[in-house]
Amino acid sequence: MENNEKLAEFRKVITEQRKPLPRVPEDDWEHVVVHADAIPWYSPGKETNPSRLGPVLQLPVKSFEIFLQEIEAGTASDMQRHHHESVHYVMSGTGYSEIGDKTYHWSTGDFVYTPPMVWHRHYNSSQEEPVRMFLVENSKLLETFGLNFRESEGSIDYAELQERLKKKNTELQI
Repeated sequence: MENNEKLAEFRKVITEQRKPLPRVPEDDWEHVVVHADAIPWYSPGKETNPSRLGPVLQLPVKSFEIFLQEIEAGTASDMQRHHHESVHYVMSGTGYSEIGDKTYHWSTGDFVYTPPMVWHRHYNSSQEEPVRMFLVENSKLLETFGLNFRESEGSIDYAELQERLKKKNTELQI
């Protein structure tokens, strides 16, 4: 292909990229506001993720997901990793997160970023009050391309995770 043909092809691609994405149809606008009492809450259990999650499923978003998360006093989420990025906004409470081999403390008004495929767990350091967080993750975008992945090791801390992974690696070498 000659340079002029390559340039013409490039211009064609650029022109296609300038077309706006389809809008959310007006008949889906009823879900522009989701009231708090319409959010389904679930607790998978102490062995998986003991925190309560409230996915905001009614919104017609295509590229990200929104959750509410509550971590009861003195407890933590599960140790997990995933392909998507996530950001927690701390609505109330104090705690800390193990993200990789580091510990980060946070409180009301802070944002906590979790990078892709890094083991992490969020802890409530209060013995009286729950932690409430607003969570945004780009998991829907990755799901669209068949690229999303989640993995959980349950209710263990980072040191226990390292021991478990070391044991698995030793078993694989035998």
